[in-house]
Amino acid sequence: MATKPKAEEDTSVRKVKTIESVRGMKDILPDEQPYFEYFRRKAQEISEAYSFGHIDTPILEDVKLFERTVGKMTDIVEKEMYVFEDKGGQLVALRPEATASVVRAYINHGMLNLPQPVKLWYLGPMYRYGRPQSGRLRQFYQYGLEVIGGADAVTDAQLILIAVKLFEDLGMKVKVEINSIGTPETRQTYKVELVAFARKHRKNLCEDCQRRLSKSPLRLLDCKEEGCRAVMKEAPQIVDWLDEASKEHFMQLIEYLDELSLPYELNPHLVRGLDYYTRTVFEIVPDRGDGAELGSQSSLGAGGRYDGLVELMGGREETPAVGFAVGIERAVLEMKRQEVEPPALPAPQIFFAQIGAEARRIALRRFEEIRAAGLTAVESFGKASLKAQLETANRSGARFTVILGQKEVMDGTMIVRDMESGAQESIADDKVVEYLKKELK
Repeated sequence: MATKPKAEEDTSVRKVKTIESVRGMKDILPDEQPYFEYFRRKAQEISEAYSFGHIDTPILEDVKLFERTVGKMTDIVEKEMYVFEDKGGQLVALRPEATASVVRAYINHGMLNLPQPVKLWYLGPMYRYGRPQSGRLRQFYQYGLEVIGGADAVTDAQLILIAVKLFEDLGMKVKVEINSIGTPETRQTYKVELVAFARKHRKNLCEDCQRRLSKSPLRLLDCKEEGCRAVMKEAPQIVDWLDEASKEHFMQLIEYLDELSLPYELNPHLVRGLDYYTRTVFEIVPDRGDGAELGSQSSLGAGGRYDGLVELMGGREETPAVGFAVGIERAVLEMKRQEVEPPALPAPQIFFAQIGAEARRIALRRFEEIRAAGLTAVESFGKASLKAQLETANRSGARFTVILGQKEVMDGTMIVRDMESGAQESIADDKVVEYLKKELK
């Protein structure tokens, strides 16, 4: 008996190795999409309710944009940005955050000539090459609001209110933490005092905080390591170094929040990890009851004022601005923890079932006519079994099922079954659409 050549035998048993997704990148599958869609819908609704315009900025930006704005000494720029040289020789980066991109667009497109403040919202993917963790992968999605050209503390208060209202609209319980970090000038004086204090307790600090001492000392304040937290409880507080204008702004913010009856907690250790922040900073965190311990990745959203950023990027001097962003993956995780279920989509009105090639051809055309008439319909044209199609119809929750088989093709009719009563009748093929529209009024 002849045998296959060895090469053919090897080919017949060779297995192709599957390609996995890149580490830190996640597929968002259909069963999880309702949470993301629910968030997107509520984010758009509240943005439009408060008169924010939608903006999309490129995912790729000149790397200098983030080096100049986020800060060369920050972890984002030093370790986390995806940076590469494109085919034209330009050094570009996948955006690690959106505020710098929005401000660039504000300057590039002359938005300073529009009535101020300019209010913009965005939603899209960001990229940071950090250690993948729950709620923060290397590609993650953010929603954010930016108000450019508004100096009054009332703008800060309204943004905080919008952030809280968004989560309340989603059915979640959250709380607000606020602080003021003053101006870059007053922070320099405070940093000297903070570093002097921290060096006395250096042996009790984690390795990251020992490194931060010389590079980004403000981040000592929000380290989540127990040893560091214990040390920082006794650290000097930044509010004691605020200039008079920053103190006045912070007091006005508190008065506005009180006027709104919006609960908040003063957190003297709250800072932001980006260099451009000034004065107001805030975070939105889950409210899981008194005494509930929140992890290091508990913040759902955060923001603050960045009054010097527009000028830093070449825009008009002394252009005030404030904004906040929400990590959508973290919001989805917290929705699940708080047992928030996205509302179910409305059931379709009609399910279309068919048997046989000729019936399928006619059904395909009639199905589109039903949709064009403004009715919602679903089908399983790929299934040949009527039983399987009717099982799908039951699960769909459709009010009516239209059935087209070989007999109906011959007769020029269709069966319309009322899924609630089980009653069915034969309707002329060319009258089915009008019949369904009348029944579904």
